[in-house]
Amino acid sequence: MGRLPLEGVKVLDVSTMIAAPFGAVLLGDFGADVIKVELPGKGDTLRHVGPFKDGEPLRWPGLARNKRSLTLDLRKEEGMNIFKELVRHVDIVIENFRPGTLEKWGGGYEELKRINPKLVMIRVSGYGQTGPFREKAGFGTPATAFSGFTYLQGYPDRPPVSPSFSLTDYITGIYVAFAAVTAIYHRDVHPNGEGQMVDIGL
Repeated sequence: MGRLPLEGVKVLDVSTMIAAPFGAVLLGDFGADVIKVELPGKGDTLRHVGPFKDGEPLRWPGLARNKRSLTLDLRKEEGMNIFKELVRHVDIVIENFRPGTLEKWGGGYEELKRINPKLVMIRVSGYGQTGPFREKAGFGTPATAFSGFTYLQGYPDRPPVSPSFSLTDYITGIYVAFAAVTAIYHRDVHPNGEGQMVDIGL
């Protein structure tokens, strides 16, 4: 088999749950080297979310495939210092903390760009990094309703019906992967060779 198209691209995935991790999975499917950062002692949140089969979480394998894993506590100085050292050697960072969280810990985009000017940072949140709802937590089900899509589902004589799966999360994950490869392409074909920050709201 020939080489996969993203071989040589290094990704640091510090996101959790579905949308942003799914984007990282897609990059890994096409050959990127994805390092998944999990919280020490607990692991990723999705390791503990159902449905379960024989005590094993069924979503986790699908959203952790093609990833190598390590544990770091970014809330602590030592963890953030290790994270920054890793950032020196990667092309893409994917995160989905509530806006302002990484800045509070000393790892916002402006800080990371000083360490690695070619870095592409994909930031996923409920409602974007700016605007009146930036501080609201972001989850797929309320985001689907907020978009108006839920209102279109179901029957005219009953309340709206949510999709039976994490529709907004998985669509967002596709945009995460598409934005990442587009930003990498832009970085590599334009003369300045700089990275950029991408803001994706559910």
